[in-house]
Amino acid sequence: MSMRRRTFLGTAAAAGVGLSALGGTAVADTPTPRTASPRQAPTQKFPIGVRQYNWSRGGRQLLTKIFYPAATGNPGGNPIPDAPIASGVFPIAEWSHGMGCNSDCYSSQTHDLAAAGFICPAPSFSDNTNIGSVYNGNWSKDVSEVLTRTLALNTGSPFAGHIDTRTGVGVSGHSMGGMTTHGLLTAWPDNRIVAAVPVACVDMGNPAGLKAKVLFIHGSNDGTCPINSARQAYSELPAPKAFLTQNGADHGSFLTPQYPYYAQTENTFLDWFRWGLYGDTAARDRLRGDATSNGTSWVAAL
Repeated sequence: MSMRRRTFLGTAAAAGVGLSALGGTAVADTPTPRTASPRQAPTQKFPIGVRQYNWSRGGRQLLTKIFYPAATGNPGGNPIPDAPIASGVFPIAEWSHGMGCNSDCYSSQTHDLAAAGFICPAPSFSDNTNIGSVYNGNWSKDVSEVLTRTLALNTGSPFAGHIDTRTGVGVSGHSMGGMTTHGLLTAWPDNRIVAAVPVACVDMGNPAGLKAKVLFIHGSNDGTCPINSARQAYSELPAPKAFLTQNGADHGSFLTPQYPYYAQTENTFLDWFRWGLYGDTAARDRLRGDATSNGTSWVAAL
């Protein structure tokens, strides 16, 4: 990959972080997932449970909180540690945090995924300010490890029999987490991925040919990860794909419930995974309406 495709993050440049060449492509050695059979995603809002796992990949620590639909508690309420999982079989939709954060920083996204009927592993990357670890693939490889460990919980754990291990997985994240997500579709692909949402990312390389539905979300005035780099990444991917622009927004304000067009972010985000992981065609048909407002722009090839 040529260096011209690699956009410097403002924070990384200010810190004087050097960027090395990307590593080679290596698709995860796992069976290709089947396409999700069309079915309706859950319509009710679940209570939320959370369990913590202290995993690792080599010398890299991967403390991971898994948020999930719970059998007890208030629907959409605060996560209940170690609550029993709800009845049903649920797909995995992972979330990767951004610079300086951890698995608790993006509760609006991780909690809403769990309440909507997804199992959401959220790793805390041990080097959470090191942009070099994103550019050299460590974060993307960390996510692949977390996905493997989460899928393995379908046997011999409190999640046994409740994880959809056949239809593939979803990945998402913001900023450095968004770059990590795009890296899993390009330089460090994982062929278990069938749905992805890179938020406020930059282009991490050439598409690896995964059969994934990819939604980009970006603020038009993002001074950290320029939107043109994400648009370049979008242009290179085959359909199905979409790009939701929050007009006038900065790097991440549109991920907070206080933002005036937050509903467009969250409803589109959730319906993308309902379509990609449940095969819910009604969710697909809602996407344009989800995304449309006076403060947003929507482009899609579905």
